[in-house]
Amino acid sequence: MSDSGTSETGPSESPHPGGALRDRWRETLLVVRGGAAGPDPVPYADNLLDRWAEPQRRYHTTAHLAQVLDRVDTLAGHASDPELVRLAVWFHDAVYRPDRSENEERSAALAERALPEAGVPDAATAEVARLVRLTVTHDPADGDTNGEVLCDADLAILASAPKEYAAYAAQVREEYGFVPDDAFREGRSSVLRQLLELPRLFRTPHGAREWEPRARQNLTTELELLSR
Repeated sequence: MSDSGTSETGPSESPHPGGALRDRWRETLLVVRGGAAGPDPVPYADNLLDRWAEPQRRYHTTAHLAQVLDRVDTLAGHASDPELVRLAVWFHDAVYRPDRSENEERSAALAERALPEAGVPDAATAEVARLVRLTVTHDPADGDTNGEVLCDADLAILASAPKEYAAYAAQVREEYGFVPDDAFREGRSSVLRQLLELPRLFRTPHGAREWEPRARQNLTTELELLSR
């Protein structure tokens, strides 16, 4: 389970610090296998957790992974297959280099290699990879309930309380620390405007009801601060 430019680990001989997350991975993988035999889930979890803990990350960390998984739990009743959405969460930023534009594609390709090896059926693997690629645009088609849950869960940080949102924005800036201030303000402002121009940020009923208003307020506030 390797990818050029990212870490590669083998089976852990000692407990991994992400024990609770590792347990969640194991439970999800075993459900998706449907009782079929397969290799030990633990080395796959540890490999992914090591990726999520790489030093270039400030926001896209194991904390983000845990938060998105929690939000999928909140939205699970809307998904046609929430376990596959959970697998997609694990992979959606598994390859993350802020100076590269192909992170989602490389993350999806990683899922396509790792999941069959881990005992996941081909159709389930294809759905996970499709969902990971969907995070390029966060624009699922109407009726794509798995995609709606993944995208809403990933974007839910936009609807956090002001202090948490400010911390998120600061972490994003740290990840792009190699970008000069003027260029970052221009690029980030463009992203915020594109989000605000969308007819809706969230597609699930819960997201539209509970997260949309605050998310738009947070985005507007950040855009105003960047314009000063």
